[in-house]
Amino acid sequence: MDQILIEHNPATAKLEVMGIFGWPIWSKEASTFPWTYDQTETCYFLEGEVVVTPEDGEPVEMGAGDLVTFPKGMSCTWEIRQDVKKHYNFE
Repeated sequence: MDQILIEHNPATAKLEVMGIFGWPIWSKEASTFPWTYDQTETCYFLEGEVVVTPEDGEPVEMGAGDLVTFPKGMSCTWEIRQDVKKHYNFE
């Protein structure tokens, strides 16, 4: 997998089965910064609006209510348009 996967508004039951509500929470104010994933990250956005642009790819919009998986090894730029709060888990 070398692309960002997004599931919009997944069922609460699915989130509970995945254990998402027990994952740590990360939050950050509006900003732009580079990031490289050294592990696969799965996260669930509680708040915010973000555009993530992979180094060799098209911008991907995501935000509150989205379940997102970022692939290991991906370098990208995060543009946080509205302050973000998300549960996250690294594999």
